[in-house]
Amino acid sequence: MAEEKPKKQKQLLPFWPHYLLSEFIAWYVMLAVLIGLASLMPAELTAKADPFRTPADTKPEWYFLFLYQLLKDAAFLSVIHPELPKLAGIILPGIGLALLALLPFLDRTKRRPARERPLMLAIVVIILLLIIFLTVRGTAHEGVTYLVPPQGLV
Repeated sequence: MAEEKPKKQKQLLPFWPHYLLSEFIAWYVMLAVLIGLASLMPAELTAKADPFRTPADTKPEWYFLFLYQLLKDAAFLSVIHPELPKLAGIILPGIGLALLALLPFLDRTKRRPARERPLMLAIVVIILLLIIFLTVRGTAHEGVTYLVPPQGLV
């Protein structure tokens, strides 16, 4: 019978300095690439931004459209006080986020399936439907009834 050699155990390297050194090298290589790209292709300097002249077609990214639309819809509150729409645009999303964050602490039932927790499921669905509704409304241009804008407008 041939003699079996015992398997060598894999030698583990300590975190310091082996692993950390390789990470530092990778970061410095990426930094050098970034510096090289920034010096070979510098950003163009354009005219200074004027905060009082916002272009009419400026809209936020899709994940902020519901907040943008909420601010536009809350404009009717300016009849009560001129700063109330801005305050509503801060407080209402804050209440919604706080409610979503506190849901696990508010629902103390032992049952785990969502079908057995109708109140919590209803709260989550209402908040999500409101966000989706405001986002879809925010995609439409003023005075236009379509949901997906044509290619030339965006």
